Amino acid sequence: MTELAPLREAYKRDKAAVLQNLAASGASTRGLQKTLRQLAGLADALLIQLWQNAGFSSDACLVAVGGFGRGELLPYSDVDVLVLLPDGHSPETTPELQSQLERFIGSCWDTGLEIGSSVRTLSECLAESAKDITVQTSLLESRRITGEPKLYAQFQAQYQAAMDAQAFFVAKTLEMRQRHTKFEDTPYALEPNCKESPGGLRDLQIILWVARAAGLGHSWDDLARKGLATPLEARQIKRNEALLSLIRTRLHLQARRREDRLVFDLQTGVAESFGYSADISSDGRIALRASEKLMRQYYWAAKAVTQLNQILLLNIEDRLKSDRGQGLDSFRPINERFFEKAGLIEVASDDLYEKHPHAILETFLLYQATTGVTGLSARTLRALYNVRPIMNAQFRADPVNRQTFMQILQQPFGITHAMRLMNQTSVLGRYLWVFRRIVGQMQHDLFHAYTVDQHILMVLRNVRRFFMAEHAHEYPFCSQLAAGWDKPWILYAAALFHDIAKGRGGDHSQLGKSEVRTFARQHKLDKADAQLIEFLVGEHLTMSHVAQKEDLSDPDVIGRFAQRVGNERNLTALYLLTVADIRGTSPKVWNAWKGKLLEDLYKSTLRVLGGRAPDANAEVEARKRDALVELARHAEPHEGHKALWDTLDVGYFMRHDAGDIAWHARQLSRHVAKPDPAGPRTIVRARISPVGEGLQVLVFSPNQPDLFARICGHFDQAGFSILDAKVHTTRTGWALDTFQIVTAMLPEHYRELITMVESGLTRTLEQQGPLPAPSRGRVSRRVKSFPITPRVTLKPDDKAQSWLLSISASDRIGLLYGIATVLGKHGINLQLAKISTLGERVEDTFLISGSALQQNKAQIEIETELLQTLQAT
Repeated sequence: MTELAPLREAYKRDKAAVLQNLAASGASTRGLQKTLRQLAGLADALLIQLWQNAGFSSDACLVAVGGFGRGELLPYSDVDVLVLLPDGHSPETTPELQSQLERFIGSCWDTGLEIGSSVRTLSECLAESAKDITVQTSLLESRRITGEPKLYAQFQAQYQAAMDAQAFFVAKTLEMRQRHTKFEDTPYALEPNCKESPGGLRDLQIILWVARAAGLGHSWDDLARKGLATPLEARQIKRNEALLSLIRTRLHLQARRREDRLVFDLQTGVAESFGYSADISSDGRIALRASEKLMRQYYWAAKAVTQLNQILLLNIEDRLKSDRGQGLDSFRPINERFFEKAGLIEVASDDLYEKHPHAILETFLLYQATTGVTGLSARTLRALYNVRPIMNAQFRADPVNRQTFMQILQQPFGITHAMRLMNQTSVLGRYLWVFRRIVGQMQHDLFHAYTVDQHILMVLRNVRRFFMAEHAHEYPFCSQLAAGWDKPWILYAAALFHDIAKGRGGDHSQLGKSEVRTFARQHKLDKADAQLIEFLVGEHLTMSHVAQKEDLSDPDVIGRFAQRVGNERNLTALYLLTVADIRGTSPKVWNAWKGKLLEDLYKSTLRVLGGRAPDANAEVEARKRDALVELARHAEPHEGHKALWDTLDVGYFMRHDAGDIAWHARQLSRHVAKPDPAGPRTIVRARISPVGEGLQVLVFSPNQPDLFARICGHFDQAGFSILDAKVHTTRTGWALDTFQIVTAMLPEHYRELITMVESGLTRTLEQQGPLPAPSRGRVSRRVKSFPITPRVTLKPDDKAQSWLLSISASDRIGLLYGIATVLGKHGINLQLAKISTLGERVEDTFLISGSALQQNKAQIEIETELLQTLQAT
């Protein structure tokens, strides 16, 4: 029996030598397959030695399965093996066999093999294969390493005999769809899984699996010889497969473990291993990161894989149907150039697009307009793939093509699917050349979850859903406005162009306006329609900025925004685009509170545009009347609210809506009318937020300089995030503060959360003593990979009565508490706080006042301390 230590050292040494050569190969994919086979060969040799050491009988067999079965092994992938036993042999009934298995598997781990093992008899293998598609797939690529050849041959024969190629095809394609859904059906996530994401290596493996199961070949060259792939497609697949494999291999080397995700903190290292480096602009800034160059290459490869996967799987499906005698699907003529075949659009001839380039865009118009059509056939997809060079400047300038594109944009149905399909087939970027520049472009702003092109298509989808009755429950107000909108295509065009100029440097909104003007001129849009699209693209960030960063209770803020918008049509279009845009950035960014802010801004602006001049007194009286109606509904005593309202000024009533005013009165009026004889007492009340997400918390407490900091500290430690804070001080010196908070805890726990907040926050505020030091919470790995420079801006508001403090920084636990501590330390009074978290970046705005702000030296000290607090750790 060979000692394990020498085997372990030899394997470690030989593997390190192979990996060193791999690391030094740069961006070249040449020799990669040979390297992966070398790694598999090293594992094979070690397994054979350990198999012999374990003393297995000659009638057992060691089989490589899964990826290892292909004879390739990535640096840190599992070594998947099957110990195949003849029927009648079982470890449970044979102690010696059990001992041999334990010795073999233990020695594998001891010598450095990360092994994944199973032990089955021949019959058990076939039974498990019939029940589990994963097992069946793993066994499909099996190969014998050592042991009894006859047993393995018997297994192979019975496995192939039991294979139902059609059923296997259906199961694998369903599995693929489920996997794609898990990754949101896009290859363009900012941190894709290069193995499992759409367009990843698994999509190529599926093609070979189903081809192998059907006896159509084991390689891309086999598929080309069988007529299932063209020689060009086979070359393209090999090239993209090699690139994805090299990226995956380099990921393993960078992470020093099995890692298939291109996460942010590994992207730069992988890019540099390819030889990429950052481009530096003349002013010393990074113009293009090394990681961006790598990811652009990855996305283009993933896109090609997605297209070729569709083509080859459809071809294999047709071949399987033909082989089973099912015959070809019936053809239904659509026009002289196209047929409908089993719900797919089929070109009448392979060279249709070469002879009639106008038919390229016509394909997608028919896809929208033809009832029952769900996609494009393999023949059509292949024709589009091969005709890409024809879509040149002349093609883009053709008046017929421009007219067809406008028809696509203006169709009543299918716009989302058509544009996605045009992007998947590279037609959208070839026709709309400016769109091609942002395909696969990453966004390093810590709150977009998709590349620019995917974000644009997501926004387009969101806009389209506003016009669909079946989605009216998602955003009822948006759907209500959309129902009265006459030209949906204007909003679709604005969605297409709103971020189309990203990544060029400068203001992408203004650059986008220039692109819209060019598009409008080329496509002969009416002047009014063109101006509206240009307005939307230029102002698409304005409404969210005003809603989330300015005081919506200030009539001057509403007046300025109304003047900028101009009219009701512009306002409605901008509101719909803004909601769709925020929803299309990331699932983390949108929340119900942001939705309420936007809706409030829309309604307030609409009143001004309708001719009602901002009148604070009239607005206050209206809110008081509505609040009184609400109080009467709850049977509150007549004029029971008066004691509280007499302590409040106009600012309070302007910053709270009628529902909040009534809630405050119900909770506080009796305490104000009949003060506690034992002395001032803090009151905390919480309820499920009226906006439908999180909790609304009311704090009524004797005012003190560090009150806001204490509240923030409590919410921080309790795991709540503050979305909004309205801070008010009554004429009698009491703080009346309202907070919107959210938590990761499940909605069904809200009753317990309310009790916890009311009792816990009350105890915190009644316990006097020094504030605890702010914690410097750890930042996420995304923030570490793409840090942003903290920014503090302090300036007087337009009336020069208060100050606006703007904060921009990477988010982390304890950040808001740290800011509040600095403000409390300097005696700063807080009137309003708007907390805006954009993914992992915060953009907070505070309306503040205090004597320290009148002195330049004190201002600098406050700003310096805030910057120190914002520094990420």
